[in-house]
Amino acid sequence: MSKKITAALGAVLLAALAACGGGGGGGSANPGGGAGGQDDGKLVMGFAQVGAESGWRTANTKSVQESATAAGVELKFSDAQQKQENQLKAIRSFIQQKVDVIAFSPVVETGWDAVLLEAKRANIPVILTDRAVDSEDDTLYETFLGSDFVEEGKKAGQWLVDNTQGAVNVVELQGTTGAAPAIDRKEGFESVIAARPDIKIVATQSGDFTRAGGKQVMEAFLKSNPDIDVVYAHNDDMGLGAIEAIKAAGKKPGTDIKIITVDAVKDGMTALANGEINFIVECNPLLGPQLMELAKKVVAGEEVPKRVVTEETTFTQEQAKAALPERKY
Repeated sequence: MSKKITAALGAVLLAALAACGGGGGGGSANPGGGAGGQDDGKLVMGFAQVGAESGWRTANTKSVQESATAAGVELKFSDAQQKQENQLKAIRSFIQQKVDVIAFSPVVETGWDAVLLEAKRANIPVILTDRAVDSEDDTLYETFLGSDFVEEGKKAGQWLVDNTQGAVNVVELQGTTGAAPAIDRKEGFESVIAARPDIKIVATQSGDFTRAGGKQVMEAFLKSNPDIDVVYAHNDDMGLGAIEAIKAAGKKPGTDIKIITVDAVKDGMTALANGEINFIVECNPLLGPQLMELAKKVVAGEEVPKRVVTEETTFTQEQAKAALPERKY
């Protein structure tokens, strides 16, 4: 009798999960994989991108799309246009479609536990790319592939410490408020310049990782802070926007005001080679090949490292000139 009651309760529970759009409860042909997949055996990935806010993001999207094609992965792609609510909708759609694996670059760090738990209950593994989430439960995702943003900030700060003397007034163009790279690049930078009390951040504001945002914020900085020595921009695009504002104000970027940025996309590297930017910390957007490799492993039930850090470098003017001819992004 107890066995019959247990079986009945199990059937009711499964029906309730289906009614709530839970996405199905397992049943993958792959031991560690998601609930879906195609009859032809092709791995299906749902990818929720942040948006197209910068040259870096465009290169990242292209890398993911091209790598999926090369790896024989069917890619369901969503552009969140820098809005968390759009990413949440996309991820829930992927769960309902019963994809094999979900990958996404979180717009901001917080607010993901509920949807990640839905994916976990649907037996669909999740891979974080480029940006991390702030969650106490790291079982909600399989691995995080991306840069060490704190280290990037430290590299930027160390160049400033090593290449300046005396009092230095810095203005900071932050990335999207609440985004992991904005938080971590600020933290890393400040931890290094703390050794130099004469280096002061006199103004800091978000330019939302966009060139237009960088220009607008820099215009305001120039009006409110007449003595700016250095711009620290959390990405190249905001730095390029700052260059436009500095030129419009009758100053020479790279000379009158030194500029430090992060990314090393082609436009930024060109400005560095021309002396309008002084130093760039690389953040590699070409994560596609590694992402496809990790996806196949997690769907097959293989163990993968919880954290996969991409290899990156830094560039001075001469190094940029040497690297530009073969630069892929």
